[in-house]
Amino acid sequence: MLTELLPSYRERVETQLDRRLSERAGLEPRLQEAMRYSLLNGGKRMRPALVYLAARFCRGSLEQADSAACAIEAIHSYSLVHDDLPAMDDDELRRGKPTCHIAFDEATAILAGDALLTWSFELLSQPGNNATAQIQLQMVQALARAAGDLGMVDGQAFDLNSVGKQLTLDQLKAMHSAKTGALISVALELGALSAEATDSEMAALHQYGTALGLAFQIKDDLLDIEGDTATLGKPQGSDQARNKPTYPALVGAEQCRAWLIDLQQQAVTALEPFGSRSQALVALAKYVIDRDH
Repeated sequence: MLTELLPSYRERVETQLDRRLSERAGLEPRLQEAMRYSLLNGGKRMRPALVYLAARFCRGSLEQADSAACAIEAIHSYSLVHDDLPAMDDDELRRGKPTCHIAFDEATAILAGDALLTWSFELLSQPGNNATAQIQLQMVQALARAAGDLGMVDGQAFDLNSVGKQLTLDQLKAMHSAKTGALISVALELGALSAEATDSEMAALHQYGTALGLAFQIKDDLLDIEGDTATLGKPQGSDQARNKPTYPALVGAEQCRAWLIDLQQQAVTALEPFGSRSQALVALAKYVIDRDH
């Protein structure tokens, strides 16, 4: 089931992004080229898939969730463009291709990231989104909160300031809850909002997302030391090389693998009251801990 859904959701959101980006034309074509390069250069499209899966879990349609799926991928792509910059992680490879500042230049990469960030909120708030104004406002607020100085950006700032430092486990969890977990949780929230979810559905998805976000980051940290560059699409061992705080460095790989099993169960347990409706999300929790990239 999931092996069919993920490719179809990836194709759907990429088609939507391509169409919507093609409708835009500004003064400087190079800016749109850099945006397109960063947005449509492959990737798992995990966060848009979460939007779609949550919408369907809450008995909504894919059409209702399209704008939210595009918005979350625009935010995610902007964050990768900026994370890769020389002043941040200074990476030269992303999704198996040269990073934006290498393919273009540093100034263009900064501006492309800025443009993708602001476009995400235009996508959520534009008319004709199959959502009421109240729901659109809730979506904008949720994404802004998750992506800003109390969410992803905060986590990235703490991460940059923690290079070479020994963090406690609580500090590491807090950092990744903001840096990685916030966007994963809000992807589920956006999908649920698009389908006008019930309070019980929202609560279950929140618990599921909290466990899934932590599992996703722990698996990423393991892949940094156990994966290979060709499969990962970025340099293997880059976190180790920069002496960044990671879960394997703090507690060891074996403990990380044990935690992944526990987190998968936590995610599954959160959805148990909903029976077969949660089948795809349950399968996704297993996919997150089994993946090789």
